[in-house]
Amino acid sequence: MRLFHWLLPVLMALSLSTAWAGVPNNRAQPAYAEEQTILQAEKDSHSPEPGLASKDSGRVHIDRHYLGQYGQKEGTVIVQRGGNEWRVLRNGPLATLSGAILVLALLGVLVVAKVVGKIKADEPDTGRRIRRFTDWERFIHWSTAISFIILAVTGLVILFGKKLLIPLLGHDIFAFVAYIFKYLHNFIGPLFILCSVAMFFTFLHRNFFRKIDWLWFRKGGGMLTHEHVPAGFFNAGEKSWFWLGVTLLGLVMSISGLILDFIAFGQTRYVLQVANYLHLLGATFYIAAAMGHIYIGTWGTPGAYHAMRHGDVDESWARAHHGLWYDEVKAGVPPGTFDDRVPPDHPPSGGAPGNIPPGRRPGPAH
Repeated sequence: MRLFHWLLPVLMALSLSTAWAGVPNNRAQPAYAEEQTILQAEKDSHSPEPGLASKDSGRVHIDRHYLGQYGQKEGTVIVQRGGNEWRVLRNGPLATLSGAILVLALLGVLVVAKVVGKIKADEPDTGRRIRRFTDWERFIHWSTAISFIILAVTGLVILFGKKLLIPLLGHDIFAFVAYIFKYLHNFIGPLFILCSVAMFFTFLHRNFFRKIDWLWFRKGGGMLTHEHVPAGFFNAGEKSWFWLGVTLLGLVMSISGLILDFIAFGQTRYVLQVANYLHLLGATFYIAAAMGHIYIGTWGTPGAYHAMRHGDVDESWARAHHGLWYDEVKAGVPPGTFDDRVPPDHPPSGGAPGNIPPGRRPGPAH
């Protein structure tokens, strides 16, 4: 009996080792059954496998993401080893990271709204209006903004819908919603790119950094102190959004989106997977930054939304939030004309009268 007790663990170990021996490459990632079969066949083959640089290997990339002999369109690929890895990474760590960033961004906006509140002009409205945006500038801004919001909503549903909406809507209704949103996302994407390009060239000349912008950075935009830091037509925060958000992240989303949207140009699945990673991350940071932009341009800065909606602002608003631009308007010169130097006696909530050239000082506003 004691012998049996000693032999039982040994027999179990032998049986387990025999079972594991059936698939010696069971620990490969990703662990697809088809891939296990191919890996087993490679291991058991008596003829040496062609090198990765050989055309007979059926692999194009040295990272072994593809199996199968094919030409330019990957039409005969049976198994793509990176497929499950992409799925796990996209639906796991990347989706979690994206959700965490968006939630933190939203919480950050709420904290700023609570702590800082509204950044108002120090003086009451004068009733005298200054033209700030042209009809074209407002049209292209809202076209870009609306197309972006549609892409953001549809993209978030595509990424998180299976986890969040299926329990609420059920599989059938969610399938219909996801189908509509997928095609809406694909068709609105190119429109957003065209609008973004048009907006880039429309506002480019007003978004070059000037010396005075570093003062805005040093003072943090005056948000904590409620100080109106002098600025030109756009302040440094708006310029940062233009270059890092609209331009840089816009390029990441646009290029990766076009690769994913138009797949008839020979992109391999590996290229599409990398593009999907970049698209997801670029869109996440774009949406997070856009939350701050939307807050500051609406509730956070009273009068800013009216400017983009109707094209004009009150003189007191212009003098408080964009003092240097206000001085240029009153002097009748183009934005960016005056010296960037802020005079020592610069009034804390007004323009920069020391920068106005002789003979160009504004008279009483009309």
